[in-house]
Amino acid sequence: MKRPIEILYKRLSSPVNCGNAYSTCTAYKGISFTRFLENNAVGFSNYSNPINGFGIFTRKYSSEVSASEQMNLIKQLRERTSAPIKEVKSALVACNWDIEAAQKDLRKRGVVLASKKSSRTAAEGLLALAQNQNKAVIFELNCETDFVARNDIFQYLALSLAKSALLLEGSKQASVAVPVTPECLEDLKINFDHPKLTGEKTVQNAITEVAAMMGENVKLGGGFAISAPSYGVLSTYLHTSPQPGLGRIAGLLSLEVEDKDVPLDAVQRVGSELAMHVVAAKPLFLTKEDVSSDALGNERDILRSQAESTGKSQMAIDKMVEGRLRKYFEETLLSNLSKEVGSTVKIGNFLRVEVGEGLRRLEAVSGTEPLSQAA
Repeated sequence: MKRPIEILYKRLSSPVNCGNAYSTCTAYKGISFTRFLENNAVGFSNYSNPINGFGIFTRKYSSEVSASEQMNLIKQLRERTSAPIKEVKSALVACNWDIEAAQKDLRKRGVVLASKKSSRTAAEGLLALAQNQNKAVIFELNCETDFVARNDIFQYLALSLAKSALLLEGSKQASVAVPVTPECLEDLKINFDHPKLTGEKTVQNAITEVAAMMGENVKLGGGFAISAPSYGVLSTYLHTSPQPGLGRIAGLLSLEVEDKDVPLDAVQRVGSELAMHVVAAKPLFLTKEDVSSDALGNERDILRSQAESTGKSQMAIDKMVEGRLRKYFEETLLSNLSKEVGSTVKIGNFLRVEVGEGLRRLEAVSGTEPLSQAA
């Protein structure tokens, strides 16, 4: 069927949605169609489908990688780096589907992206626990969403940090909660052994790499270390735990036993119950003496205002205030839970830490010195 040259030119110059760049050429009665158009129309562009009876068209792709191979390369690079699929494909295209070059390019991009994301709020994450016979360490690693907190690499990094913090030297005083600040770990070198995080790196460099993989801000949140008593146990409990050693809320406490003939297994069972109670009840103080005069005065003023609103006599109001103060102490003091295990069990110290508290929780511990890096 005969068609005007303007229609043919319009069809030949139509853009085609395709993932590969290509060039098109044709032969028409012994001369190139490009030259034919130069004589009959202006310009020539890409075209994908031949026009029957007009000529023979061929396409030359700029990449010889097939669609199935492209998908396979994208899958491999994503498994290697855990980078977002959009970034993975972009890096492969930029590197002409060379997976090694694309991986290197992703790492370069990741450092830049991680630095840009470092100012964003990271209130999610996990608490990692490491413990031996002499000490227990709880450390927080933060991210922006709980989706990243469920990632295997993020969890591996959190556990590695806690295990490294366990090796740091600090106060030898039994049952004292010692802050572990982020600065203690940033320059510490760790030998990582994970398919996506390998080799010896400083903690800060490892965090930067993981942040690049996850596409979120990842940062250290600090932690605490508690030394074991001379005779007793360190008990811990992790709530909402995706795997052993990780959780969103942690309860730690040290138990001291007066009678050394008491088996520590029985003491450990009591400690586990108390650590769980620390997480659930949120006690504020260990003993009544630990309650500051300001905190006690504020609570007394609140209770008195509530009692006065009832309109009762002053004597009745005073009794109501004292009764409610006793209730307040019952709810906020952990020492009320002391138990007998053939001997009196004394709580040396306790901690309750929750994801998102970060360094604010570090400031709550007084009379301690920060851990210093081991030489």
